[in-house]
Amino acid sequence: MTVDGSGNGTGPDRVGPCRIGFVGTGGVAHRHARVLGGMSGVQLVAATDVAPSSASVFGEAHGVRTVPDLDALLGEELDAVYVCVPPFAHGALEVEIAAAGKALFVEKPLACDQPTAEWVGRRIRTSGVLSRVGHHWRCAEPVQRARKLLDGRQIRLVSGTWLDCTPPVAWWADRARSGGPLVEQAVHVLDLARFLVGEVTEVHAAAGGRLPGGVEAATGALLCFANGAVGTIATTCVLDGRHRTGLEIVADGIVVGVGEDWLDVRDAEGAHRAEYDAMTPRTAVDAAFVAALRGTPVPPERDAPDHTEALRSHRLACALARSAESGRAEMVR
Repeated sequence: MTVDGSGNGTGPDRVGPCRIGFVGTGGVAHRHARVLGGMSGVQLVAATDVAPSSASVFGEAHGVRTVPDLDALLGEELDAVYVCVPPFAHGALEVEIAAAGKALFVEKPLACDQPTAEWVGRRIRTSGVLSRVGHHWRCAEPVQRARKLLDGRQIRLVSGTWLDCTPPVAWWADRARSGGPLVEQAVHVLDLARFLVGEVTEVHAAAGGRLPGGVEAATGALLCFANGAVGTIATTCVLDGRHRTGLEIVADGIVVGVGEDWLDVRDAEGAHRAEYDAMTPRTAVDAAFVAALRGTPVPPERDAPDHTEALRSHRLACALARSAESGRAEMVR
């Protein structure tokens, strides 16, 4: 694959299907494989996982070879690799893939901490390979509509929520392995806040107790935006299922509530609510990545962020996690 100086793909070097491999074969990898497997001009080639049984199930489900490790995967003449591993497993994988000149689609979060994500980001930028990160909310129709509604208005207040359960995987409750709810879950909402409102300069968070393993049972935080808006974010992982995730944004003359699959608007014309198919942005994010692999222009507002852009959202999540740990205000840096 050739790339320009910004790491944007200009298409595969050879004519033929986009050849894609997978590192990590859990639930999110299956979702991407189902979407990619339905696209013309895409060939799912091989997959690897530290759990061979998981890789075997994935291979049978999607008709791909299973290989023992990343070195074997990179020997498969791939155009791109989907990295769908837990937070603690990010790092050397991406660095090795980028060094091999392969494009990357990295599922969020970028890591369970900030130093690892920063190291990976530097190596990806140096390599010049195409990268995208799975912040698929940016591709959602309600988000696009919210962006248009807020265009040109002074935003005053932002309220974010991620009120959910503890995911049923052994590593999640271990803060050292997951990064905690702010990093692993709420980063979707934080990325959306940056996308719709702008950069956050300072945060001040508090934890409402902790679960065994150290993750915050609940958090509340204040966010100060560079454009003068103020915001809050509230999270919890003690429910029996997802209750609410998204943002409510107050601008002059309008309130816009938005999430992955819903949009609430109150303005001079009254109140309106619409529901959307949550699979649409999850499909769109893969289609945009394949288009980038082929060198087809994708409007930025319809694309997932590259690693450099996603790193800004990860820094925000990590600043909040540090503040919840220390009880002190933290600059986002």
